[in-house]
Amino acid sequence: MQNQPVSKTIKRGVLALAVLGALGAGGAVVVQQNHAVALTAPAAAPSAAVPAGVPVAAPMISMPDFSVIAERNGPAVVNISVTGTTKTAAYDRGREQFGDDPFYEFFRRFQQGQQRGERPMPSHGVGSGFIISADGIILTNAHVVRDASEVSVKLTDRREFRAKVLGSDPKTDVAVLKIDANNLPVVPLGRTSDLKVGEWVLAIGSPYGLESTVTAGVVSAKGRSLPDDSYVPFIQTDVAVNPGNSGGPLFNTRGEVIGINSQIYSQTGGYQGLSFAIPIDVATKIKDQIVATGKAAHAKLGVSVQEVNQSFADSFNLATPEGALVANVEAGGPADKLGLKAGDVIRKVNGQKIVASADLPAIVGLALPGDKVNLEVWRQGKAIELSGKLGNAADRVADVARAGDGAAGKVKLGLALRPLDPLEKRQSGIQSGLLVEQASGAAAYAGVEPGDVLLSVNGRPVNSLEQVRELMAKSEKSVALLIQRGDDKIFIPVRIG
Repeated sequence: MQNQPVSKTIKRGVLALAVLGALGAGGAVVVQQNHAVALTAPAAAPSAAVPAGVPVAAPMISMPDFSVIAERNGPAVVNISVTGTTKTAAYDRGREQFGDDPFYEFFRRFQQGQQRGERPMPSHGVGSGFIISADGIILTNAHVVRDASEVSVKLTDRREFRAKVLGSDPKTDVAVLKIDANNLPVVPLGRTSDLKVGEWVLAIGSPYGLESTVTAGVVSAKGRSLPDDSYVPFIQTDVAVNPGNSGGPLFNTRGEVIGINSQIYSQTGGYQGLSFAIPIDVATKIKDQIVATGKAAHAKLGVSVQEVNQSFADSFNLATPEGALVANVEAGGPADKLGLKAGDVIRKVNGQKIVASADLPAIVGLALPGDKVNLEVWRQGKAIELSGKLGNAADRVADVARAGDGAAGKVKLGLALRPLDPLEKRQSGIQSGLLVEQASGAAAYAGVEPGDVLLSVNGRPVNSLEQVRELMAKSEKSVALLIQRGDDKIFIPVRIG
């Protein structure tokens, strides 16, 4: 059987997020690998006066021997082969023969077995994993075993086992496997909280099916939020990882697993210097739930949020452009019961600071439904605290709303507004706000469109032109407009000075 890794690439500017999965139907095996190395510097000599302008020699740094970690932990890293099915468009040989002949298309519709559609095709993939208990519990990525009909695990001593998928969690991309074996080698688990940016790390995996491949690098950043992966605060490294490395371990210099290699940024599908690993603290938490119940549960707050840029910070009188701006609150949801309102800026959750909006779902999503939550919120120029309980993400996942942050440096808002008439209120279900009849100048440049309904300015509801003028008079650099467009609510920052 020939292993054929499949890649799934999501374009994002000049970069692409390549999730390289083990199974064609499931998406692909991700890249993983990191380098584990220890840095040791000689003890600093007593400081002495150095003449100005004389260069000072940097301390000598010696790199550790990675072979120790590879030899000790390599036997607990496994190769995972997956067999499944994927749907593919049926091949139409008649099209090749007759081209775009319209009569062929007409008669083809009446022929048996020539219908358009998809048909299942066998698919194969490879990935990596690591043994965490001597009785055969293995951690890997959820996308490695997605849609798998058969999972096979191969050890470094060449023994092979049929694996059972105990459970997987797509939201964190963690899966737990079980093989029928005992007295297996295991890897020690570390703590992501102890990891430092710049620290050496090492990865072991099976890129392109090449088993027991070792690569090393450094931790580039912690707590990275990626598109479509808002529940995971990724560890970013420069470790070389490629298709087939998904699910493999990332070690620190003590030989402890501190992450599961999962994704890369790539324009080609191969390694380009940016790889991402799931923190082992997150993976262990999910593993415990899966082993106990067969699935993982996640909490939710029930809000849509967006970034706080400089324009929003100016509008809400925030000292720094940090936090998660609440664009919409789910009616009857946990946030609604907490008392959150559109226009609030969430600054802390249970004492953890929210810098970017993606920090919020990463913190909340890893909590459990029913957990207590304390929020520090900025509302109308002052900080308040709210507390309550979180809901269940299975009901509905909160989205990160994104609004254009362009704005024009003009004094006037550039909107022609009028109150909603009774018929419009009944048809739209909106009971308060002002209809945008025309948009020009700064507001149009920022993205406000005719037909939008202006609900609030800088977090304060508006129902009349006088209220808008009053709030505009108090604003200096920019204003934050809460707009309802169809069923969606978004904040749009408008630069006015």
